Amino acid sequence: MAQVTLALGWLILASVPGKSAGADERLGECSTALAELLDIPEGIPKSILDKAECVIVLPSVKRFALGIGGSYGKGALTCRRGERFDGPWGAPAMVRLEGGNIGFQVGGQATDYLLLVMNPRGVESILKSKAKLGVDAAAVAGPKGRSAEAATDAYMTAEILSYSRSRGLFAGVSVAGSTLRQDWKANRNVYGREIPVREIALGENVPIPEAAAELVRLLQKASPRNESLVPSRDSR
Repeated sequence: MAQVTLALGWLILASVPGKSAGADERLGECSTALAELLDIPEGIPKSILDKAECVIVLPSVKRFALGIGGSYGKGALTCRRGERFDGPWGAPAMVRLEGGNIGFQVGGQATDYLLLVMNPRGVESILKSKAKLGVDAAAVAGPKGRSAEAATDAYMTAEILSYSRSRGLFAGVSVAGSTLRQDWKANRNVYGREIPVREIALGENVPIPEAAAELVRLLQKASPRNESLVPSRDSR
């Protein structure tokens, strides 16, 4: 019965106006959400962002409540280029987030999510065709504000740090239990061919689409260099 209810929830979300928005429009929504998330005072510590290998932006993730809670959203993943993730931010890959959890949820509530992938092991996990957050990749709520600077080292052992913004409230939030999937159809629409997320995220020669130029520019301006120390990254 729970599976049927959850499946019904996905169908309802899929029918919500705007869920069929084109890939280019989605990239624009990702850019807008990222700009607003990065502009939050006492938000994501720069020292945390500067150590991230990849970033996942998921604007307006929908939550529903039909006896069993769940969420569904579409967004984009982009990584720093280079074998050691020490180059500029690269082309984005389109992804989907799906999650179910038992308990009451506020129906229809939309939340922007920002996930920071902190090490190569985390990158390997999210580049699977389907990655279970909290299982395939350790995901924890990220620290925020200047007061989080002292705790930075403790969070560097996590593979994914996650943040959310809903109704003006910004916080670190756990996405453990959610599933991150490749969005093959959207990637085909953006790049004009079937192309795996791994090839997009780690490829040196995948061009940045015009619709994603602002998203990449924002990341490049906010964090132009990966400040992770090579020895500590090699030891992960």
